[in-house]
Amino acid sequence: MTVAPPASAMSALERRYRRLLRAYPRAYRAAHGDELLDVLLESAGPGRTVPVPREAWGLLAGGVRSRIVHLATGNPWKDGLHLGVTALAAAQLAALLPYAGALPLWTAASALALVTVLRGWAWAAIPLTLVVGMKAVAIAGGRQIFGLTLLPVYPSPLGDQALFADSDPYVVAGGYAVTLAGLGVLAARGRPLQARSWWWCAAAVAAAWSGPQWMAEESTFSLSLSRMAVEAAAFGLAAGGGYLARDYRWALGAGIYLAVASGDLAAHSAELTRQHLAYWGVLAVLALWAAGAPFRQRRHCLD
Repeated sequence: MTVAPPASAMSALERRYRRLLRAYPRAYRAAHGDELLDVLLESAGPGRTVPVPREAWGLLAGGVRSRIVHLATGNPWKDGLHLGVTALAAAQLAALLPYAGALPLWTAASALALVTVLRGWAWAAIPLTLVVGMKAVAIAGGRQIFGLTLLPVYPSPLGDQALFADSDPYVVAGGYAVTLAGLGVLAARGRPLQARSWWWCAAAVAAAWSGPQWMAEESTFSLSLSRMAVEAAAFGLAAGGGYLARDYRWALGAGIYLAVASGDLAAHSAELTRQHLAYWGVLAVLALWAAGAPFRQRRHCLD
């Protein structure tokens, strides 16, 4: 691997180019970084100390594209299933986070389940997800299991209603069942899973907030605007990943999550408004884009 020269030996322009090149994966920089840097410095005008905006944007966009393409490695079906399970585990943690004060043990267990999923430890994630799921279904159904819990479980300032107040126990059970089924398939494959980004934890925290308020107060089935923003961003990234890498693993992950989210909407079909339908429509369009993007006409480019 090429070692960068000391900062004192670099020009201001070279330092800025090296910062922009960090957008590329480390392996790419090790193989082509110095060559690309030489070309950039030779093509720069005399006396220039800052890259032109178009050049900087091209480096950043190329780096992001290269990172996404390098992520599309291994079995796409297996990795797509892992992505879907990760998204469900993050959503399940987000549902419990506002109630961490009343359910500290179960919120911690859900967080640990997400961490094991992120690290690709399917066998360790199965029992954690199972016990948390059983507790969640019991709370949604107004029953006691694994110790006495005061029902209803009232929220912290992050939430505005009791836990699972607008959810059906069968829908909650279905979400955990899909997660467990996916983990079972991944564990049965026996091969190591690709570790996922820690940004999933940040997404779970952002989705846990119930605000800002945007639906009518009389709505019995409210949607969190913060959660919608996180989901739309994730689905947009899935569509972008499928477009750039010509790979369907992101579409599979988005489809798994959308199927579970659709079950929640179907359970409240009599209470749906235009806002609910618009929410589902945005996710469906982005999921379809992610599914169709891998079949776009191929363009040859340098990677």
